[in-house]
Amino acid sequence: MTTLLKLFVWLLRIVVFIGLFGLAIKNSGPVELRFFLDQAWTAPVSVVVLAVFAIGVAVGLTAALGVFLIPHRKPDHEPNQHHGN
Repeated sequence: MTTLLKLFVWLLRIVVFIGLFGLAIKNSGPVELRFFLDQAWTAPVSVVVLAVFAIGVAVGLTAALGVFLIPHRKPDHEPNQHHGN
C-alpha cells in the first residue's frame, strides 16, 4: 500500500514539474519592470516569477524567525492538577 502511494506521489510530482516547465517555456517572453526615477529592468516572465517567489519565501522565513529563536519554557507546575485526595 505504501509503495503504491509513493508511486502516486512521484507521478504527481512529475506531472506538476512538466506542467510548470512547459508554462515557463511558453511564457519566456521579456517583461519590463519599471521602477522609480525612470529605471527599468527587462527579464523573462519566468525569471520574474521565480524572483518574486524567492523574495516571498525570504520575507516569510524572516517573519517566522522570531518564533524559532525564542526559547520555549515548560511551565513550572500544572495549574489544574490537585495534590492529595
